[in-house]
Amino acid sequence: MSACKRLLYIVKHRGIWPSIWRRNVTTWSPVGAAFNAKPHRRLELFEKNVGLFGVPELSSPAGFEVTTKRALKDTRELVDKVCSSPPGAVTVETFDQLSDGLCKVADLADFVKVAHPDPSFREAAEKTCIEIGTVVEKLNTNVDLCRSLKNLLDNKEVLAQLDPETRKVAELFMFDFAISGIHLDEKLRKEAVKLHVKLLDLNNEFLMGSHLPNRIAKSAIPEHIHCHFATEGSFIQIGGLHAESSNDLVREVAYRIFLYPNSDLMECLEELLKCRNKLAKLVGYDSYAHRALQGTMAKTPETVMNFLQLLTDKLSERTAIDFEMIKDMKTKLNPHNAELMPWDPPYFSGVLRAERYNIEPSLYSPYFSLGSCMEGLNSLFTQLYGVSIMSEHPSAGEVWNDDVRKLAVVHETEGLLGYIYCDFFHRANKPHQDCHFTIRGGRQCQESGQYQLPVVVLMLSLPHPTKSAPTLLTPSMMENLFHEMGHAMHSMLGRTRYQHTTGTRCATDFAEVPSILMEYFATDYRVVNQFARHYQTGQPLPQSMVARLCESKKVCGAADTQLQIFYSALDQMYHGKPQNRSTTDILKDMQQKFYGLPYTPNTAWQLRFSHLIGYGAKYYSYLMSRAVASMVWKQCFVQDPLNRDMGERYRREMLAHGGGKEPMLMVEGMLQRQPTIEDFVDALVTDLNPDFETFIMDSTS
Repeated sequence: MSACKRLLYIVKHRGIWPSIWRRNVTTWSPVGAAFNAKPHRRLELFEKNVGLFGVPELSSPAGFEVTTKRALKDTRELVDKVCSSPPGAVTVETFDQLSDGLCKVADLADFVKVAHPDPSFREAAEKTCIEIGTVVEKLNTNVDLCRSLKNLLDNKEVLAQLDPETRKVAELFMFDFAISGIHLDEKLRKEAVKLHVKLLDLNNEFLMGSHLPNRIAKSAIPEHIHCHFATEGSFIQIGGLHAESSNDLVREVAYRIFLYPNSDLMECLEELLKCRNKLAKLVGYDSYAHRALQGTMAKTPETVMNFLQLLTDKLSERTAIDFEMIKDMKTKLNPHNAELMPWDPPYFSGVLRAERYNIEPSLYSPYFSLGSCMEGLNSLFTQLYGVSIMSEHPSAGEVWNDDVRKLAVVHETEGLLGYIYCDFFHRANKPHQDCHFTIRGGRQCQESGQYQLPVVVLMLSLPHPTKSAPTLLTPSMMENLFHEMGHAMHSMLGRTRYQHTTGTRCATDFAEVPSILMEYFATDYRVVNQFARHYQTGQPLPQSMVARLCESKKVCGAADTQLQIFYSALDQMYHGKPQNRSTTDILKDMQQKFYGLPYTPNTAWQLRFSHLIGYGAKYYSYLMSRAVASMVWKQCFVQDPLNRDMGERYRREMLAHGGGKEPMLMVEGMLQRQPTIEDFVDALVTDLNPDFETFIMDSTS
């Protein structure tokens, strides 16, 4: 894109959000102003409603039925086409077009069903998800469809003419058939489809139930702590663990009530795990974990458990020291109730960090206005990849809430790469979780010759700006923003030929690497110094405060990591070979073996483990991805986090392929060596070394 065209693009797409807060030293850039201002409510009386995400039919909930019917009609036509065409590249292209048509409807609906403020939109989207999901499961056991792909993969002459990416995508589609039981006889295939459909319902039931609050009669808990919880008539509602509360009794009551077993949800989870195992056995796997780990970096449950056990062994001494420190702090603050309980570590480790390093969030927040953080991300991406993020004004009906911002992602030579919708602010009935949603994957459209631009949503739950200040982020909020933007840039920079492997559609234990790597950038002073300015004075965040923040993260870091190991091991046990005991008995065993703190009777933490749905048998991915990110950071970016050559190499080796290349090969390409499980463990342990960041800062200052 020429400089002239780029300037015109900026003028056209810079957005029209009013700037409210003026800095004394500098002025906000367009993207900073867009996020540091409270948008005015728009008058759309004379504007045409373009529909959600620019899909005209979605100007009303009824549009979901229209888009679903059209997608299913197109699906039937594409199935006929691929089944009647000779084997070749067109086979894979048609498969991808078929997949894209369904995903564009299902992925959009998957987001709307949880995020749209209008219940009628959510209900229509939920219906679409179920309808499309059922069709996908039937397609995955369509013998004629599978045969057309098998004819291609069995034809060595034609296969040899395909490029590596096309061959890989063909193999991935065949893998989808295999894990769905395509090789079974007709009776067993129908049983596999039934199990898939049943699992869709069970997954949804468990996911919804895991987030519902529990309630208890007000009379059952001391009156002086009622004010800490929501009330509903004569009941107290408890919708979380209140882990950061300084009141020991509040934490204990929240833990015991929020985690109190729900018999219906317990039955749902037990049935869900049984169905997953039955399906895995039906299609030829030893367990659901063996099925789920195909194509990942770990590859097998045995490798995962080896990784978790090695990490536990390496951390055992540090973990014991951490728990002793936490216990000492509890004894100091509450000598009459000094026993360390599962609801204690988050609060007392926070007290330890604050006491040692003075990292009170309110000291940092004035330097982390949302606008300045977005400016920092823009600057980082420009220096690493030659990419800018530009505020663009959405059309009428395009977004689902007035405070949603739209960003165009533009490369200095490649032009427009895609769009990011930023749903950053808290609102009623919005999930309190930070997530990245793919709405539309990137792909080369053979039918039009154009590249289909990716569209994603980043969802956070930040406070709204006030009359006197923009939205101010705590350090953890800032890091979460960088983390989620790592997912978004993975989607934008992938530029894959096929949407089946676009961006984050890759192995789960690789998908978190780009997002976790962004956390390292978020805590490096050379990066932070480019954007962290006091929103009133313009003064930069002192380097000493960044150093304290980095060091504080290592306080009780072994205990924090051990908790993640426990969750990962529990996930593996639930999805391994069936055991003749309850999910609670398995939890007790894993908690004792991998965490150490006692199990609390009449609690069922597993019923709040919502990651069992999206990350079933793959929760370890966070730890393994962190190990890879740590290795990439230390080897490639720690000396110069703004190095353009290294940024281009990172894009070329790790971001560009999406899921179109074996994940370990991408890691090897970046590190230029083949890492082992022991290397992953060592990377995580080294990260907890208390003088690592200080050493780096001293050596580069």
